[in-house]
Amino acid sequence: MKAKTTLWDAAEHLKTKEDMAAYLACAFEEGDAALIAAALGDIARAQGMTKVAKRTGLGRESLYKTLSRDGNPELATVLKVFSSVGLKLKAVPA
Repeated sequence: MKAKTTLWDAAEHLKTKEDMAAYLACAFEEGDAALIAAALGDIARAQGMTKVAKRTGLGRESLYKTLSRDGNPELATVLKVFSSVGLKLKAVPA
């Protein structure tokens, strides 16, 4: 008997701002810019990429591309997305 599997999608599990903040914190701990961009993309998808695009004034398709593992978002884009999903980017001592 073959087991059925489905792809796991982080966006389906990011329900609260606390979930989103913890998810991003883990991505930041890894220190991988591509992972951080992808995690931010998962959060944007969880809230609805069309809504995030409208709130940021950026194109939906370009957000999908930019906020992927292959994307390389500008800091201005990252800050707009953080704001639109209700999160803050802040620095703490290492």
